[in-house]
Amino acid sequence: MQISSRFTIAVHIFACIDTFGKDQKITSDFLSTSINVNPVIIRKILSSLKKSHLLNVQRGTGGTTIAKPLDQITLFDIYQSVECVENGELFHFHENPNNNCPVGKNIHNILDNKLMRVQKAMEDELSSITLKDVIEDTRFYVQQEMK
Repeated sequence: MQISSRFTIAVHIFACIDTFGKDQKITSDFLSTSINVNPVIIRKILSSLKKSHLLNVQRGTGGTTIAKPLDQITLFDIYQSVECVENGELFHFHENPNNNCPVGKNIHNILDNKLMRVQKAMEDELSSITLKDVIEDTRFYVQQEMK
């Protein structure tokens, strides 16, 4: 199981906007150099973050800014915005367990609730971490790098 890299790329985008946004316009080309992925991928993620009202994005050379105060954006907001999991389900179940097998017939009864509890715990933890927490750490490490 692995969550899509769109999530960590999105968080990276926010860190870059905060770090460099005062000195230059933040474009997909600029972001792609820091993240080291194709600008097309960046644009798709920016579009998702804009639709969720987490970023303001102006086409062309307009640049990108954060749309809300940092303490009002959680990692869960970002996670939801970039659609990291299919159909909102972290765990993908194999499609056709054998109904003639006593385990296959009951595997959903055995696991569904447990897996939903695991997903809820992860989502609750993501909800408890704000972008402000991440940006404070980013500022610390960037300052250390500049020394």
